[in-house]
Amino acid sequence: QVQLVESGGGLVQAGESLRLSCTASGPTSSTYAMGWFRQAPGKEREFLAGIDWTGSSKYYAESVKGRFTISRDTGENTVYLQMNSLKVEDTAVYYCASGEVLTAYDYWGQGTQVTVSS
Repeated sequence: QVQLVESGGGLVQAGESLRLSCTASGPTSSTYAMGWFRQAPGKEREFLAGIDWTGSSKYYAESVKGRFTISRDTGENTVYLQMNSLKVEDTAVYYCASGEVLTAYDYWGQGTQVTVSS
């Protein structure tokens, strides 16, 4: 069983940056792909970024491309989401997820709140 623990959320002002972390424990086959999603109040969960085991394949949603960067430390089984130039509309609960392939995520963290004030 995979466990994912996120950290790094908080309250920031528009234009500032935050870095989220997610550390995974469990079978490495289930953490080949890791990704970040978010869910704002009243909205569906939204894919943000995904990365493969080697870090050579990365995918981003258009809404965050150029502002958010996903990376991972395979030795620490940790994935990061660097978020720059944050906007009020980035306010949401951010979730880490993992799976065996980039197109399907089977395990989810508990989420971390990111609030961006104007």
